[in-house]
Order: sequence, then C-alpha cells, then structure tokens
Amino acid sequence: MAAFNAPDHASGGGVGVYLLNRAMPHLPPWLAAAGVGIAGGLGSLQWAQSAAAGVGLTLASVALTGATWWMGKSTTQQRRLHSAVTVAAGSTWLTAACLAGPTAGPLGDMYLIGGPVLALSWNIRMILRRNADPTGQSGDKGLLEKVGLARAQIGNVTVEPNRVTAPIALEPGEQTNEDVSKALGRLASALDLPTSALRYTPNPDSARRGELVIVPEDMLAEFVEWAGPSNLGGSIADPLVIGRYDDGSPLVLWLPGDPEAKRNSTHVLIAGGTGSGKGDAALNLQTEILSRRDVLLWLSDPKMFQDFRPLLPGIDWAAEGGTPTEVMVEAIKAAIPARTAWLGKHSYRQWLPECAERQTSTEHTCRSDGRACGCEGMPFLVAWMEEAANTLRALGDDVFTGIAQEARSAGVSLVVSLQRPSYDQMSTSTRASLPSVVALGCDPRDEGFSLPEAVIDAGAHPGAWGNRRPGYCYVVSPGIDETRYPSPGRTQAFTHRSVSRMEVLAAWAQRNGATADPITAGAASGVAGRAYTGRPGDEATAPAVMEEDDMDETGYGPLVDPEDEDIDPEAELPEPEQGDDAPIFGQDTGRRPSPEAARDLFAQALADFEREGQMVVGPVDFKDWCDAHGLSRPWVSQQLKEAYMEGRLKETGKTGRWRIVPTLTPA
Repeated sequence: MAAFNAPDHASGGGVGVYLLNRAMPHLPPWLAAAGVGIAGGLGSLQWAQSAAAGVGLTLASVALTGATWWMGKSTTQQRRLHSAVTVAAGSTWLTAACLAGPTAGPLGDMYLIGGPVLALSWNIRMILRRNADPTGQSGDKGLLEKVGLARAQIGNVTVEPNRVTAPIALEPGEQTNEDVSKALGRLASALDLPTSALRYTPNPDSARRGELVIVPEDMLAEFVEWAGPSNLGGSIADPLVIGRYDDGSPLVLWLPGDPEAKRNSTHVLIAGGTGSGKGDAALNLQTEILSRRDVLLWLSDPKMFQDFRPLLPGIDWAAEGGTPTEVMVEAIKAAIPARTAWLGKHSYRQWLPECAERQTSTEHTCRSDGRACGCEGMPFLVAWMEEAANTLRALGDDVFTGIAQEARSAGVSLVVSLQRPSYDQMSTSTRASLPSVVALGCDPRDEGFSLPEAVIDAGAHPGAWGNRRPGYCYVVSPGIDETRYPSPGRTQAFTHRSVSRMEVLAAWAQRNGATADPITAGAASGVAGRAYTGRPGDEATAPAVMEEDDMDETGYGPLVDPEDEDIDPEAELPEPEQGDDAPIFGQDTGRRPSPEAARDLFAQALADFEREGQMVVGPVDFKDWCDAHGLSRPWVSQQLKEAYMEGRLKETGKTGRWRIVPTLTPA
C-alpha cells in the first residue's frame, strides 16, 4: 500500500507547490493591505488624539501621494492614476486610524471593504498585462508613440529564438508603410539596438499593413570558415549555399531558372567596398559553381587570379584583363545565339538540367522525323567578370548590356563583380539587367547603387557596415522569399587552410565536371581561335559556321577612324622623308616595301596576332609594326577596313577594334 500511496503524497506536494508559485505574483497587494492595517493599529497606540501627529501624518500622506504621481510620469496614464489613487486611499485611512483608532466609526468597515478592493484591482491589472493585447494599448503602445506611430496597432507577436515578428496595422488614411520604414532608425534607438537589427516587410496587398522583425542578437559575429562545397556533384539548378542568415538558416541563391518553381534565370552583381569581403563572397559562389556536374565557368580577372589561382585547373576558360578579356567578351556574344539556336531546335524554352545530358528523348529532338537525335548535351555557362570596373573602362560602360539582356535565354548567367556599381561606371541599362545582387558593406551614399529602394526602406543598410563587418551582406535574387531581402547574412571565410581544399575541388572539377559542348566550344573557337582554352568533349567540336545572310548590321560605328576616311589604300606609298626609313624586322633594307609587299606583310601580321592568341586588334596594336616597316597608322586603318570587307576581320562593340576571324573558320 505504501508503494501506491507514495505517488499520492508526491502529487499532493506537487499541486501545493504549483498553486503557491501561481499565487505568489498576486500576493504583494494583499501583503501591503495587511501591513497598512497593522500599522494603523500600532500607530493608534502611539498617536491617539495627538494634534501634532495628525499634522505630520497628513503632510506625509499628501507628500507620498504627490511623489507617486510625479514618479509615474514615465508610465502609462492608467498606471499612473491607479498608483496615485491606491497610495492616497491607503495613506488617508492610515492617518485616520492612527489618530482615532482602526475600529473607530466607519474605519473598520472601510478597511475590510477598501483593502480587498484595491488588492484585487492590482491583481486584475497584472492578469490583463499578461494577456495578448490585440489593440496595441499595452507597453508597446508607448514605444510606438515615441517613434511617431501612436495609432498603429500591434497584432499577436511571434517569438522565436533571437527573432521577434510583430504584425502591424497602421491608422487608415493617416499612416502608410513608408511611415514605418522612416521610423526604423528611431525605433532601433528606442530599443537600444543597431539599425540592421530591425526590418519591416510591407504587405504587398495593403498600404498600411506589414510585419516588423526584430533580431536582438547579432548571430553573424561568429567566424565560420569554409569547409567545402555543399552539394558536390549536384546540378547547377540546385541552390548554391554561400553563407548563413542571422537566424542560422542557409544563405542561398540560384542561377538557372525553374519553370515549375516560377523562377527566372538570373545574372548576379557582387558589390562591396574595399575590405568588405567581396573576395570571399566570390570564392563562396565560385566553389559552389565548380562543385556542380553540369556547368562551365569562364573567368576574367585583371588581378592575375590573385584570389582564384587554386581554382584555375577546374575553370573552363580563364582570361586576364585587357585584350584577353576583350576576346572573351566577343566569344560570349558569339556563344549566345549559337546556344539559343540549339535550345530552340531541341524544343527547350530555357535551359534545364536535362539540357546537359545526351538528348535521347523524342520530346527534345532536332530530327524532323521525331526520332531521338542523340545530340551531345549543353552545360550551363557562367561568365564571370571580376573587377569589372577595369573592363568597363576599357570597353565602355555598356559592354555587358547586350549580353545581360540576351544571355538568360541561352543558358548563360553573367556575374559582374566590382566595388562601386555607380552610373558613371556601369550604364543604367546594364544595371537594370542584373536582377540579383550580393550587397556587401559599402559607403552609406552608395547603398542605392546596389540594393533596390524597397529593400533599403525595409531596413537593409549595408552602409552601416562599411569595411568593419567583412562578409556581411544582403542577397536579393529570384527564388528567395522577398521577406528575406532585408535580412543580413554572412559568407563563409577563406583562410590559408582553405587553399588545399580549393585545389582538391579544382582537381575534381577537371576530372568529373562538365566539358565544353560542341556548340559552345565551336562558337568560342570561331572567335578566339587558340586563345580559347576550353576543354572540348570527346567528339570533334568544329566551329559553328554562320552564313553571310545570317550576319546583321550591328551599327557599332564607323569601320575606320574618321581621320583616315580620305586615304586610298591602292595609292602608292609616300616616299619617306630624309632620316625616316625604319628597319624591317630589325634590319635596315634601305627602302620601303611596295604596296603588294606591304599588304602581304599586313596579312602576315594578322596571322602572327592569331598565333599568339590576340584575337582583337586595332591600329594601336600595330604601332611597333608600323615603326619597323615605315608604314603609317592611317594606312593600317585602311587595311583593317579592307580585311573586314574580305571577311578576315569582324566588328566588335567598340569603334576602332576588330576581331580576327580564325583562318580555319569560314568567315
């Protein structure tokens, strides 16, 4: 029986403790009422019928009530009044009880009735304060009053670890979501938090409703080192993990589109000032790209691959700045229509992971009889322009505009990385064609160049970090919940310990990653010739042949410098002035070449440029050659025009620059 009775005793003790714990918060008003009754009884023994004591107790009562009212000015009006009334009633009864006795006249009844009433009123107030307040008339109301949102209503608050979400409804016709966005700084000040800890997401269906999110603790302060790719051997269509959000969830983005998820393909802008961690952000994204089985990466880096050298073996084509980058840009332009044509012939409206596989389906065949064509697949292509400000200065601020506007439909994603994407460096058309952005710390004045205005209004402020928070960033991209846009994240850090892992990843990509398909390799080889260092597949990747009828006028500008338009290329070369004869190939022949010999020398010079991999040329590239042969710059300009008319050269996007057509590729 004892064994059965033990739980009953334990249960009884547990219930008693539970009830005591529940009652204790409500005991102070009752203890205060009892204390006033005891004090009244003891005071009557000392000061009964004392005039002096009456004056002193009355003054003390008035002073205590006034002090209560004065000290309550920082609380709500209701609490201030309730406190003052309670003190006034208690001190008045105590004064009367000390002078006349606690049971004299009506004092006894007043105590027995008034004491419990006042105690219960404070108990009721405590119960109401603990309940949810859908009308916003609690302590939160006072906070909103301070920041100019007095009539706003706060709904049911959701509390998560290090995250508080509060729906807000503003006064109809008086307040809008813009008022909340403008008040975020004052609200952060009232809560003693950094501005980046608060963000506001407007309801897209209402101009006066939204959600206020408060993240009180900076969970991103912890240093997290890159430990390797998140999905080795996966598809480029899977999310690319580049870090974490402030609540610990993964920071991801996508490059290809997904019709089922209604997500468009995208281009990416990586922007951040010096010391903001832009290099680590680029490494996070590049290592994720190289770890996927169905993607090619073309990289241009004027800094001689300072950050990316361990990854070079896995990169399909790497070009330094200057002319090599100019050649790569022209190759991308040529690859886009070739890849788009392949997708169209195989009935793809956009690039999908199935495009990278051999085409064995009758649904995606290029054969007219409907049978499977068996064509080799076409991987996704990422064209990465690191430190793009150099390229933009050299080739023009709109050099990427055409690529950005047309590449997405061809299964090509453009990544542009630079410190300051201002309008004096990048054209507005190009910036508008880069829908995704990884915005790292910057000058506060440059926030609008990186992030959309709506995201800044919602509380995103990379200017608050500057270079003091390396790796901190905001990510805006298709596929990410828009409520996440103003949420800060942090990329993983790369240290000296990461180099060996990067080398292993590059070796894996070289062995197991995608190889250049015939369409992409053919288009690149047709433009760059030997300058293209891609990894062609097992099958021959003959360059795509474009018929003359397929070539449209581009309207890029004059085919020759205006100052050279009046020169006749068939005219005899002018006789050199005294002392102007230049040596040919370092040897002084004593005479200038004839027109026919000069044209042969010019053709040989183009062949030399092609052999050396310099596939984009202009008059400036012939300066030393002209000095060596005693020929003039205007004459070279005319020969470049003639070579264009003969199909040996093609126009580029910049006046005075020409692309050499490889000799093995039909013009």
